[in-house]
Amino acid sequence: MVELALPRNSKVTVGKTWNSPPKPVGWQEFRVYRWNEEDGRNPRIDTYWVERASCGPMVLDALIKIKNEIDPTLTFRRSCREGICGSCSMNIDGLNTLACTKAIDDVSGPVKIYPLPHMPVVKDLVPDLTNFYAQHQSVQPWLQTVSPTPPDERLQSVEDRAKLDGLYECILCACCSAACPSYWWNSDRYLGPAVLLQSYRWLNDSRDEASGERLDDLEDPFRLYRCHTILNCTKTCPKGLNPAKAIAEIKKKMVERSV
Repeated sequence: MVELALPRNSKVTVGKTWNSPPKPVGWQEFRVYRWNEEDGRNPRIDTYWVERASCGPMVLDALIKIKNEIDPTLTFRRSCREGICGSCSMNIDGLNTLACTKAIDDVSGPVKIYPLPHMPVVKDLVPDLTNFYAQHQSVQPWLQTVSPTPPDERLQSVEDRAKLDGLYECILCACCSAACPSYWWNSDRYLGPAVLLQSYRWLNDSRDEASGERLDDLEDPFRLYRCHTILNCTKTCPKGLNPAKAIAEIKKKMVERSV
């Protein structure tokens, strides 16, 4: 029988415990994934104890407090703290979400924090999104027209504008793509739910005049059709969007133009 094993340097080990209180009452335990390519060590899980009375309500508040007051080597991305920029996307308590909108009280027991799954890690909680952003660029996510530019603006009816609701709100946090098994195994060719939702946003824009070219670009066994409607993307989206529906609508457009 074939025996499969992880490379020795990929096995996650038990790390250091920081700031352990004499009594855990009023304190919250955080178990955080740590890895630094430069030190040559295996990934580890460090445990941090944070006093709740002096900490904000969100997981991001705790991470900032840990970095500022306990362990300045902890590395993560954050910016707006309002669920707008998508920088602090990570896996918290087993679900891809935003640290700035995930309440500590929503987690029972220790708060377990990992980087987005199935993506290369730069350091600690920072994933390498190079491929993700390149795929986003590949669908040309901007308005494309061939008609003469109007003197003022390109008008759009209220009804057509409403068709963009549930699409334009995507903040490219990559939570959905990192939750998609098809993307885990085919991220080099399958665009993934986030990028396909962005593609549909422009396909559904009445002002855009490049729908044919956009659909031609997606006509590929992998770029679009690796979606198997597992719906992890819709379940995990921190903005409440439905990438699976957007992908289904693109497939519908493919059929409509061929009949």
